[in-house]
Amino acid sequence: MQLLPDPVRRLAAWCAALLLVAGVGWVGVRLCGEFRTAVTPVLLALLGTALLGPLYRQLVRAGVQASVAAGLTCVAVVAVVGGAVYIVVAALIDTGDQIVASLRSAAKAVAQHFGAAGTGLGDLAANARKLLSAFGATAASNVISGVSVVGESIAMAVLALLLVFFFLRDSHRAVEALRTIAPRGTADTLEAIARRAFAAVEGFMRGTTLIALIDALCITVGLLILQVPGAPGLGALVFVGAYIPYLGAFLSGAVAVLVALADRGFVIALWALGVVLAVQVLEGHVLQPVIQSRTVQMHPAVVMIAITAGASVAGILGMLLAVPLTAAVFGVAHELRARYALPSADAPASEPPDA
Repeated sequence: MQLLPDPVRRLAAWCAALLLVAGVGWVGVRLCGEFRTAVTPVLLALLGTALLGPLYRQLVRAGVQASVAAGLTCVAVVAVVGGAVYIVVAALIDTGDQIVASLRSAAKAVAQHFGAAGTGLGDLAANARKLLSAFGATAASNVISGVSVVGESIAMAVLALLLVFFFLRDSHRAVEALRTIAPRGTADTLEAIARRAFAAVEGFMRGTTLIALIDALCITVGLLILQVPGAPGLGALVFVGAYIPYLGAFLSGAVAVLVALADRGFVIALWALGVVLAVQVLEGHVLQPVIQSRTVQMHPAVVMIAITAGASVAGILGMLLAVPLTAAVFGVAHELRARYALPSADAPASEPPDA
């Protein structure tokens, strides 16, 4: 190695470190995939704990016993999530036939307007029922596997809820347990890293929840003004979809526009599209920079790459977990850089580095 120039040795060291990190990461992902039924509830419970921690602490400060406060917090979560899911499903079921009929009418209108160029859309509209029947037959053939997936999802959701209860109630013991298992002399560093990572996740969840609430309120008010049916349910869908950045907002906004098209016609659908786009512009240029910059700083390109990687590894669940996990990694990196960064080259040699 001494025969190699210093830049080459540094490059080799960086390559070896990157290969080691990539290998450990790959093994970790494979292990998480093998034990997904246990790992997924833990990750979801950590996200829930980061989101519900402030409510739990307020109840404890109000004099509520710790176990009761954790139980009330979990009950509130079940009520809110269950109510939102019920409202969304009911709204979509009520307007599902209207959405299909409006799409068929719109396809026929486009085909008539564009003549021969639109015959493909006309054929698609004419055969919409056959396509839906074929899709339904394919889905029916997978009922058994679908039931197993649903059962596994319900079991993981129940386990995650129970873990949220225990994480909230016994959060004060987490630091003690972490310091106990830390190698000698690294307890303070490990505690600081864990606190920074959890603070990043907590900040992301808090900021995302606030942004999702503002988006949902704005879109709900706009849909109510336009007299679109199921506006509260669509607003709840927007709120839930906001936890998957970019893609969730696109899908929930598309559903709102389709419902407006089904019940109120093309003009109102354009107005609904304008409302959705205006809210997205408000989020991207005002809410995200103002709110998220105070909690966790990640470039939008990093967010999109993290979502894509999460989707390739674990589908929709991966998209949900990718950004908060990336935020935790950024928090750990910032803490390590603050602790182990080399002193500036122009700093006086007599001054010791900061502790």
